[in-house]
Amino acid sequence: MNFKDLQLNKPILRAVAEAGYDNPTLVQEKTIPRVLDKEDVIVSAQTGTGKTAAFALPILQMLFDKQDAAKSGKKTRALIVSPTRELAIQIEENFKKYAVYTNLRSMVVFGGTSIEPQKDLLAKGVDVLIATPGRLLDLHKQEIVNLDFVETLVLDEADLMLDMGFIDDVKKIERLCPADKQTLLFSATMPHKVKDLAGSILKDPQFIEVSPTSSVAKNVGQVLFYVPKPQKMELCLHLMRNTIKGNIIIFRRTKFGVAKLEKTLKKNGFKVDSIHGDKPQSERQLAMAKFKKGEINVLVATDVAARGIDIKDLDSVVNFDLPNVPETYVHRIGRTGRAGELGIAYSFCSPDEKAYLATIQKLINTHITVEEDHPYPLDPKAKPEVHKKQGSKHKKGRKSEASKKKKKRWY
Repeated sequence: MNFKDLQLNKPILRAVAEAGYDNPTLVQEKTIPRVLDKEDVIVSAQTGTGKTAAFALPILQMLFDKQDAAKSGKKTRALIVSPTRELAIQIEENFKKYAVYTNLRSMVVFGGTSIEPQKDLLAKGVDVLIATPGRLLDLHKQEIVNLDFVETLVLDEADLMLDMGFIDDVKKIERLCPADKQTLLFSATMPHKVKDLAGSILKDPQFIEVSPTSSVAKNVGQVLFYVPKPQKMELCLHLMRNTIKGNIIIFRRTKFGVAKLEKTLKKNGFKVDSIHGDKPQSERQLAMAKFKKGEINVLVATDVAARGIDIKDLDSVVNFDLPNVPETYVHRIGRTGRAGELGIAYSFCSPDEKAYLATIQKLINTHITVEEDHPYPLDPKAKPEVHKKQGSKHKKGRKSEASKKKKKRWY
């Protein structure tokens, strides 16, 4: 199939061709006609399948016919809600790229930066608004954003949105839009809470699934290291000095873990930076820019900060901590081995993570190859460490000398 077969107009086709795309991906092929037919859609597709264009192109097509309003009179007719700033920025870059030969205007709003410049741009009027939930509701509360004219609402990365605790915000945003709008929901995984949300806000949706969430990219080799938890850092350094080469993302479960690993790698002479939720937006963008330019070759990240980030030529992914959600493992390792290239995923498993490993292997229906030849092997009988709470060093019920003598205090 060719993009021309999808009933897209010439200005959009020209922009798509200039972006270097000839044929639509499977998710675009299945989704674009449904969106153009004004149907509600649920799409289950991993990052890297081209899903942003699957909603951006038909939305631009539908808005194109009514685009001749004076720029100052523009009303927000498409709203895309995204869980993280990085994702929101990427979506807006896509909209700008595909709308270059139209008169349609898009903009992105997110928290963590000054609200005033965003207010000024919104006052001029935009056709497409891309937003994170918190900042969008802030702007609506201040009556800067009017959602009364929204014709298409997109909830992108719905599973991550719910994991981050945005369920009430999402429902509120949906209620602020007109009842007769079209709603498109995109999610990498389909847990029950995403299905429940979809059931409550979509009307007779069409369900589109592209590559089941349990399938792991064929171009990714997987290696597992059993290692005692205190030795993970040493194993990581050993592998990075001797085995792991090229551009690497290392995933940790917590922001504290990310900061600790980044500090250790820097001390050992590696070119490294990190992204996590506590870093200011400007620093996160700078770290990504340095990684893409090759100024650094190691990026340490939490899942939330790295979700949806598309990095070309990624050689390896390291799961320093195994994720407690098995789909997250698929998502992480799918960042390497893209576009026909080969990639490799290294995973460290300590005794307390064996249950996570079992659910991951069950999901992907594969036993990951175990590498036993390394300097920090784990005793097969090792049990997770149990940290007992230490009681107070003071005896219970202790009384002061004064109370013992039953002294009457003056107060």
